[in-house]
Amino acid sequence: MTTISVVIPTRNDAGMLAACLAALAGQTRPADEILVVDNASTDNTAEVCAAAGARRLAVELPGIAACTAHGFDEACSELIARLDTDSIPPADWLERVEAILEKAGPLSAVSGPGDFYGETRFARWVGESVYIPGYFWAIGWLLGHPPLFGSNFALRSGVWDRIRGSVHRGIPPVHDDLDISYQIPPDVKVIADPGLRVRVSARPLASWHSVGRRLSMAWTTFGIEFRQEGPFRRRRRRRQWERTHSRQTEP
Repeated sequence: MTTISVVIPTRNDAGMLAACLAALAGQTRPADEILVVDNASTDNTAEVCAAAGARRLAVELPGIAACTAHGFDEACSELIARLDTDSIPPADWLERVEAILEKAGPLSAVSGPGDFYGETRFARWVGESVYIPGYFWAIGWLLGHPPLFGSNFALRSGVWDRIRGSVHRGIPPVHDDLDISYQIPPDVKVIADPGLRVRVSARPLASWHSVGRRLSMAWTTFGIEFRQEGPFRRRRRRRQWERTHSRQTEP
């Protein structure tokens, strides 16, 4: 039977973490383990984890990239699912994740969009009508495959084993989802499933300051990735692999 670990990075967000863990407790397909990666919280995060039966991992190195990488390193399951603290997955989320990745094969990843809650109606509209579609289109074009959205994605442990040494876990202003997306090798199948949805807070879009911070992190992340391998070279390498693989599998 396939096993699933859920990794949730967090810092001083106990209230939203409790809601996320409550949603995971109601899954039609329960998680085999839940790992909350706590980046030096000073609130009651530890108590929330204990009450929900989640395993809390303390990480001192700052930044979400460090938290995600440590959680993925510690995950013991065949499938590793990733949520943000403010994600609220529907009851069939893990059931859908398992079905999609089982069908996709041994080297695969899947991501889906978010339905925004909280803040203003305008912030929610920007999130669902501009941010999410723009993210999947623009970053997908840049990568040559769909990107992973940090609030809602999963991958096989074999994929993580391939890239764990390449991700930039020691640089705090790195977006972990963009970094992982960029490190994915050509032979990994990445699926964007519009039906794999979670609710996610609109707070990153609530002010120009928070929007600017996210854009600054994206700029930093891509600056690092592009120095390692330019986007056009990366796209070309993936297309070459796909053409070669297609010829090899033709009858």
